Amino acid sequence: MPSVLTVMAGLCGALIVLLAAWRREWEVPLHAVAVTLLGVVVWFADDRFWWLALAAVATISASFWVAITRGRRRVREAESRTDALASQLDRRISELFSLQELSYVLSESIQLDRIVDQVARYAGRFLQTDGAIVVLADDERAHHLRVVAATGTLVDLQGRTAEEADTGLVRFAISRERIEVAQGVDEPTVNLVAGATVRSAAVAPLRSQGVTMGALAVADRQGGPFTTEDLWLLSTVATNASVVLANSRLYEIVRQSKEEWETAFNALTEGIAVVGPTGAVLRANRALAALAELGESELVGRGFCETLFGTSEAVEELISAAYHRRRTAPLVARLERTQRVLRLTAAPFADQPGRSASAGTGPVVILVEDVTEQRILEAQLIQNDKMASIGQLVSGVAHELNNPLTSIAGLAELLLEREPHPDFPHEHLRVIHDQAERAGRIVRNLLTFARKGVAEKSAVDLNDVASRTSLLIVYELQLHGIELEMALGQEPVVVLGDRYELQQVLLNLVNNAVHAVSQLEPGRPRRIRLETALQGGMAVFRVVDSGPGVPPHLVSYLFTPFFTTKAPGEGTGLGLSLSYGLVQAHGGILAYEAPPEGGAEFRISLPAYQPPADRPAAPPPLPGARRECHRILVVDDDPAVHRLVSALFTPQGHVVEAVRSGVQGLRMLRERDFDLIVADAMAAAGPTELFVQALATHRPDTCSRVVLGVSGNGDLPEPGPDFGVRRVRKPFSLRDLNALAEEIFASSPPRSPAAREGH
Repeated sequence: MPSVLTVMAGLCGALIVLLAAWRREWEVPLHAVAVTLLGVVVWFADDRFWWLALAAVATISASFWVAITRGRRRVREAESRTDALASQLDRRISELFSLQELSYVLSESIQLDRIVDQVARYAGRFLQTDGAIVVLADDERAHHLRVVAATGTLVDLQGRTAEEADTGLVRFAISRERIEVAQGVDEPTVNLVAGATVRSAAVAPLRSQGVTMGALAVADRQGGPFTTEDLWLLSTVATNASVVLANSRLYEIVRQSKEEWETAFNALTEGIAVVGPTGAVLRANRALAALAELGESELVGRGFCETLFGTSEAVEELISAAYHRRRTAPLVARLERTQRVLRLTAAPFADQPGRSASAGTGPVVILVEDVTEQRILEAQLIQNDKMASIGQLVSGVAHELNNPLTSIAGLAELLLEREPHPDFPHEHLRVIHDQAERAGRIVRNLLTFARKGVAEKSAVDLNDVASRTSLLIVYELQLHGIELEMALGQEPVVVLGDRYELQQVLLNLVNNAVHAVSQLEPGRPRRIRLETALQGGMAVFRVVDSGPGVPPHLVSYLFTPFFTTKAPGEGTGLGLSLSYGLVQAHGGILAYEAPPEGGAEFRISLPAYQPPADRPAAPPPLPGARRECHRILVVDDDPAVHRLVSALFTPQGHVVEAVRSGVQGLRMLRERDFDLIVADAMAAAGPTELFVQALATHRPDTCSRVVLGVSGNGDLPEPGPDFGVRRVRKPFSLRDLNALAEEIFASSPPRSPAAREGH
């Protein structure tokens, strides 16, 4: 019996110890069983079985020893895990602080260069690597990669590019859009980018809003291979960097767009203003600031209407209509200071949701166009149309006047060549001749003033220009009781220019002087003085009047287009500006001065011209001299011209035949030949063809023997032939006509009558 109990007690104790060592969670129940077993043994056992109690105590002690040993081991394991967790926690906290520091650094700047440099530097420090790079794609498909930042051992890669064929780890990570790691070996065998090799590397794509911008790469970790925590940190840095880089690119796009918009805004030649509800300028471009003669910053905040136009109800109404969404026609206004003509167009800036059409609370955009030159061109076109109409009218009148004046002046000149008659002294004939010449000059001046065509520069005597202009304004001067004083130089004051343009300039100045002097009160002297002189190689022309003069504050605007001190409807403000341009085109200066005695003085200064010395011309032979007989054809619709030419050449022994149309003249030339043809330039040979044009087409050999009588400036009708045709002004000067005839007769000697009739 004792042996059985001993065996059972030993087995139970061994089983309890074994189970306590095997399963840690059974320790407490096994301890309870062992204590219960000990109690039972002590209760039932007697002194003979004391060893049973000793065995139970040994079992319990062994179980407790196992538990204590296991507890100590668990404590050591817990402490080890606690240390590891604390170390990991410290690293995480350090990483969080580092990421926070990187966030602060990245938030300090939005410039791309600074951002990528900070990302590369901090990534290398966080992951304890020898080098780091940031690679960006030049396009959205990442075909071309460029290293924009590099630190540590990879600094030599700064600025290097990689084409699409590159097989580096960076290209691989970007194409797969995930983190790629290459641990490598002790030797640099990992192809990172653009042929650069490293021992180990980790690459994280930089991706934001579905677009891969590039990659962040670190190489050669100092503490061994890259861990999962390293890759997590790299991913976090790359994510933050992607957001900042995307913002930087967006900012750059916005900045570039803003610069382009501002460049275009300021490059416009038209002024643009954004005007607020109070009428103040919120934004203005450079063109508007130039019109206002202020800086762009100075213009902002000022009242638009008050700054440019002063008090203008029309401008205020235009802006008010735009505030209330009403479309109005463009407004034309004039700047007070510079007298520039502007066209204003106003429109609401933008429709805002929820705002009624009558609520004028939004800004207004005003377009300001400088139409001064346009108005000048329009006025010039209108003036050209007027002058064209006047020219056509004057040409017709001049043609009708020149024919009788030709007869009067020519016959008077013929009579003056004869011996004086007691009953008809030469003085009366001289008066008739001079007055006919005067009437002819007046007609020519009218034609000159209405003349069209390209300016032709030639030697012009300003004394002659002054004399001709005075004939055009004599009636106006007499009407207003104005005295005209002529102080012309003793010698010719010659310049190289266009006679008609210079006469137009002088006429504009004299008309302005007449207007100024005619406004004087009765009793005050009304004088206009024309002066010419040569001063230091310059030809000077002065127009001085005794009028009120020009106020000093308006002198700077005298030559500005459309500036005028005349009442509305009395002037366009273009006379002085056009005159200034014409004088400047002649290489001269038109200036204003205020004489000490009062009034106004306009001075024209032009380079003087010294004409070449002419050879002395042989005097034409007198009409009564004996000459060879020549056949002369006169083509003119005025019989008086026939009589005049016949009276000139018949006494010399020449044969004169006359016809009244170009058609008859061509027929006469087909029947016989003529040594001289005197024809009116406007004689017609058909519905659309002039006689001289038909002659150049059908009988060009006769053009060298033609003398054309031209009214006005002496130009042939267009298109005009150029076959040696000579010209003479109407009314004829018989000496000029006779000299041309002698020149033609000398160049083509008379032929036999058979040759003339047999053509």
